[in-house]
Amino acid sequence: MSSLAVRKAAPAAGTARGTVPGPAPRRRTALVPTLALLIGAAYCLLPVAWVVIAATKSGSELFSTFTFLPGTGLTENLKDLHAYRDGVYWKWMGNSALYAGLGALLSAAVSAISGYALAIYRFRGRETVFNILMAGVLMPPVILAVPQYLLMAEADLTDSYVSVLLPLVLSPYGVYLARIYAAAAVPSDVVEAGRMDGASELRIFTRIALPMMVPGLVTVFLFQFVAVWNNFLLPYIMLSDDEKFPITLGLFTLLEQGSNTPALYTLVITGALLAVVPLVALFLVIQRFWSLDLLSGAVKS
Repeated sequence: MSSLAVRKAAPAAGTARGTVPGPAPRRRTALVPTLALLIGAAYCLLPVAWVVIAATKSGSELFSTFTFLPGTGLTENLKDLHAYRDGVYWKWMGNSALYAGLGALLSAAVSAISGYALAIYRFRGRETVFNILMAGVLMPPVILAVPQYLLMAEADLTDSYVSVLLPLVLSPYGVYLARIYAAAAVPSDVVEAGRMDGASELRIFTRIALPMMVPGLVTVFLFQFVAVWNNFLLPYIMLSDDEKFPITLGLFTLLEQGSNTPALYTLVITGALLAVVPLVALFLVIQRFWSLDLLSGAVKS
């Protein structure tokens, strides 16, 4: 009896000492998503690293055997880019800042008002309007580019800053995000309390709801800024004066001329590197807004 009890107790004792190989399979399973993330990160960062390194190379270094070692031509490339057509690159950069900054700001404002109205107010046809906006989210921008051009041509607004800015004001995806965020971040009790205190609907929106919606609107602004900054098709259709080109279209014209003048390729690569800097800076500056609470600015119980 005593020997049998000892044999039965032995596995239990081994288990108590932590000899069960349970965690090992879990560690091996965790390696799969980690490797997938590393491969995805390498896939996204490798072209960026190539642009950074290629921008440091002179024309002779760029067209020779390429290595991931920095070259000696970054300063010369920056000087050539600055001197190209009396600094037209910086004109393109300023145009992109205007299109993206003002367009994203107006889009965030329209999204805030529209999303708040769809989330808070109850009116006939509300869901129909929202479903139409959802259809707009699913529609590729390529389909809308030509009709937008025809509308701008009828209004005699083509080849102007307005022709690029105006189609960017209404973002169906921005309105969708603003509505979802307003429904989650603006309690109906707070809105009713404001009404009972005699505040107007405009005051309730600007003083109560808008501060609560800031983190969501920052996200809308960022998404729209990046989309407008990288937009190519709409300016390509609307604009003919290269003084009004954004950075994407300007670099495209440089790339086309590079087929006949290979020296311009270094300017294209250097310009592409500089074009990424504002986006990185924007992410670093406004990322703190994403850490705000959903009820930021509200009185919490």
